[in-house]
Amino acid sequence: MEENIYASPNSDVTIDTTNGKKLSLTQIYFSLEGRVNRKAYWLLLILPALIFGIVAAIIVFNLPEFAWIEPAFTILMIWPSIAVQVKRWHDRDKSGWWVLIGFVPIIGPIWALIENGFLSGDEGWNQYGDPQNF
Repeated sequence: MEENIYASPNSDVTIDTTNGKKLSLTQIYFSLEGRVNRKAYWLLLILPALIFGIVAAIIVFNLPEFAWIEPAFTILMIWPSIAVQVKRWHDRDKSGWWVLIGFVPIIGPIWALIENGFLSGDEGWNQYGDPQNF
């Protein structure tokens, strides 16, 4: 069988964005490089948001003078949330720009939840580095 002259060439070039080290919490929450697995996604993004939501609801209903805490926290969590989601898309071997799918009404957030929260990432190295076992 003949070689396909139109096929893209294979490359042995590897890029290790994490240098074989586990990511620190600072790198996870503030850097857009690297990967996190599903467990880290749930523990570092969803679980803290749920806990804060419950605490904020208790504060708002029992101490209305502290109601400003919820919007302040929401604004502060925008960048860390984006950073964790980008890393999760990287684990699925997709560009971090897939974060923007969440802005598509109705289908976008459902798609992002299924891809990031329920589907596994690449087992081994991909273009975004080594998998992170958290």
